[in-house]
Amino acid sequence: MPIETSNPPAVHKPGAYAHAVLVTDPQRRLVISGQVGTAPDGSTAEDGEAQIDQALANLGAILAAHGMGPANLVKMTVFLTDPALIPAWRAKRGAWQGEARSASTLLLVAGLADPRFRVEVEAEAAD
Repeated sequence: MPIETSNPPAVHKPGAYAHAVLVTDPQRRLVISGQVGTAPDGSTAEDGEAQIDQALANLGAILAAHGMGPANLVKMTVFLTDPALIPAWRAKRGAWQGEARSASTLLLVAGLADPRFRVEVEAEAAD
């Protein structure tokens, strides 16, 4: 796979992400719109942690539909409306990604497109 993570020693040690991801000679690049905690039936849980689970499930389904998985992710951008969700996000992302690491940005925002939404995750993948 033409994906290589990079954590230069001159930069602080990252958590469960990579400082950079180098993609050389990709065959395919997949850009994924922001995924929220809305289930296939259109329902959205009120609980932020349940929304994280659903957003990751949605992301996984999109990756799988293109023959990819978490190891193909090169960048994730996460938007949370509540700082109390940060530990849950990190734990759930870690369990979902396993050993895979992508570049990552986490933002706390005042709101998302629908006031019910507590989390949104956009991503890019390559293979």
